[in-house]
Amino acid sequence: MKYYTYFESPLKQLLLVSDGQSLMGLDFNIHRFGLEIQPDWQKAASAAPFPRVKQQLAAYFAGELQTFDLPLAMEGTPFQRLVWEKLQAIPYGKTISYRELARRINHPASIRAVGGANARNPISIIVPCHRVIGSDGSLTGYGGGIEAKAALLKFEAGEHKWTKRITKD
Repeated sequence: MKYYTYFESPLKQLLLVSDGQSLMGLDFNIHRFGLEIQPDWQKAASAAPFPRVKQQLAAYFAGELQTFDLPLAMEGTPFQRLVWEKLQAIPYGKTISYRELARRINHPASIRAVGGANARNPISIIVPCHRVIGSDGSLTGYGGGIEAKAALLKFEAGEHKWTKRITKD
């Protein structure tokens, strides 16, 4: 059984998905790889680990939390899971290139595949795919939109505080 609820972030409403034990998805629900609520999913704000996820997201957006400590269950290929594992090692406030991420997983020629896995990250923000940028420093693709990616990076660099939503629902 899967459960879902929403979290109102300064960026936009986020969709949270759980199996009743672990977080399986955190999504802006606006991109081509976005999660879609299925008929057999139950809306349940109190399902585990939603209360903990919401508490940690609130602390993150308040500038009080830099590292999440949550049970995660990400469904994907072994290659995707390897990329997502390495994403979690990118420190708060830092960025790396897709090329560097490919090097870190010992697949230096797989830059496009790394980009594809990054795009399919099922748990945005917590698994920080927003911290991956182009080799030239450009902000490329983000499921929540480039504006959200830029805002997250500025926030983590201490250059931005949340006062209102940056995008419309």
